[in-house]
Amino acid sequence: MNRLLLVLEGVGMALEAIRGNKVRAGLTIAGVAIGVFVVVAMGAVVNGIRSSFQQDLEQIGATSFVVQRRSNGISGCDGTDEKCPDRRNPPISFEEWNLITRLPGVETVIATLGGSANFSYKNSRVDNVGYDAYSVDWPKVNASDIAPGRNFTRSEDVAGSPVVLVNDTLKSQLFGQSEAIGKQITLNGQAFTVIGVYSPKAGFLRSLEGKGPDTPRAIIPLQAAVRQLQAFRSGLQLTVRPLPSARQDEVMDEVTAMMRSRRGLKPGDRDNFYLVEQDRLLDTFNQLFGAIFAVGLALSAVALLVGGVGVVAIMMISVTERTREIGVRKALGATAGTIRWQFLVEAATLTSIGAILGLAVGALLAWVIRTNTSIPAELPTSIVVTALVASAITGVAFGMLPAVKASNLDPVEALRYE
Repeated sequence: MNRLLLVLEGVGMALEAIRGNKVRAGLTIAGVAIGVFVVVAMGAVVNGIRSSFQQDLEQIGATSFVVQRRSNGISGCDGTDEKCPDRRNPPISFEEWNLITRLPGVETVIATLGGSANFSYKNSRVDNVGYDAYSVDWPKVNASDIAPGRNFTRSEDVAGSPVVLVNDTLKSQLFGQSEAIGKQITLNGQAFTVIGVYSPKAGFLRSLEGKGPDTPRAIIPLQAAVRQLQAFRSGLQLTVRPLPSARQDEVMDEVTAMMRSRRGLKPGDRDNFYLVEQDRLLDTFNQLFGAIFAVGLALSAVALLVGGVGVVAIMMISVTERTREIGVRKALGATAGTIRWQFLVEAATLTSIGAILGLAVGALLAWVIRTNTSIPAELPTSIVVTALVASAITGVAFGMLPAVKASNLDPVEALRYE
């Protein structure tokens, strides 16, 4: 009970110090608030992007993996450097795609090519629209609602039929409010028939790639892209979905063995292709955004340091102004520990006020981002707890010197102080 009363008294002294030293207290609170805000804002955004990225990966399937020509890791080279070994990797071929589909542990393989084209309908024209050229099973890796209309059939895919699905944004730009299904449009001068309008359920990273709902985009059969639009075949990428009864590592071994055999690689030769599972993609994400978050923590530490210096300044002034009061308290039996505790509570109160303000502004920003963008920014409990603990530790650490000075005052000298 006595300790609780001391805490309440310390809080009261902190509020009094704020009223008596508004500028210094304001700078102290602002420094801590900025530090906490940086951590909270960065944490909310990174956590939201990570959640969105995981949703994108879950669309593909927990055990699915990608077969591609080059590495996409942070430490990997992009193939433009002459010294990059990936530069010499042959592209994934259509023959390899067909061979992988025949492996016993494989359920399906979705092939993907990307490109862009100029879309036009009568007097409407939209240039440089990105399209995805997929094999027929593409909805398994790209969750989208098709309405109105339909997906292309397997026979249309094999035949390279000139059919196309447009997203809502492209439909509005080409047709406005009129019906799109059945209309003929041109892609780089080639006639295509619109068979569906789709709404992508894209997360943040897919939106960052230009595949979000606000970007005009289209989907066409893979063979149509190759035959009608002369799509760049060397960019072929495969997404392999193992059978539910098969283990991912075993299927990956099957694919690796087939690819090495097909390419005539000897036992000592390095793989000239990459198999990328979901965990590796998530590791790449964690490396990238972990580095960004580390920069945010460094900025936050600087702001907390500024707040800590302010705590020392305002608490030293408080000790000086209350020297006589401290002498009276000691003369009445207050121990050095009691005096020290009260001043530490006062310091922690100052920084906690800053932390609460920083949390409030950070939470508001997370709400604004979540409401107005595709980033599901969320404020994790761990970030809130960390921010509050860090602010309290800052107050205690920087308030220790003034608290020790106050507790060590000689009561006789303190009573004589004017």
